[in-house]
Amino acid sequence: MDCIFCKIANGEIPSTTLYEDDDLRVIFDINPTSAGHALILPKEHAASLLEYPAEKLGHIFEIAQKVGKSMEKGLHADGVNILANCRPAAGQSVDHFHVHVIPRYANQPEKDALVIETHEIPKPDLDALAKAIQENL
Repeated sequence: MDCIFCKIANGEIPSTTLYEDDDLRVIFDINPTSAGHALILPKEHAASLLEYPAEKLGHIFEIAQKVGKSMEKGLHADGVNILANCRPAAGQSVDHFHVHVIPRYANQPEKDALVIETHEIPKPDLDALAKAIQENL
């Protein structure tokens, strides 16, 4: 497998490591949204959060919480985004599960803020949508 995030997570490609344990490595994003933007990279390959073993997700988000708190304290961030994109349609650009921890600053330019735009769409049948999801849970 020629996965760049596997290589970074397993120390084959140099990076600035903020935290590491047997299961993951936390590094700075080389294309940051804001100063301090970090990525949590599991050492075990999975295409996205949707394929990653559910029993290991708790540890990933425990570390995300610790990193986020450290950003607020150490970087004086006013908040953080913690997110995982799943599939290209949702913004995932590398086919390896990773979690972004993005420090946010009140004085940061609006263009750098994470914005999820809403649009007028035909009113969906919420019962039908719920049924389609519930049948696959």
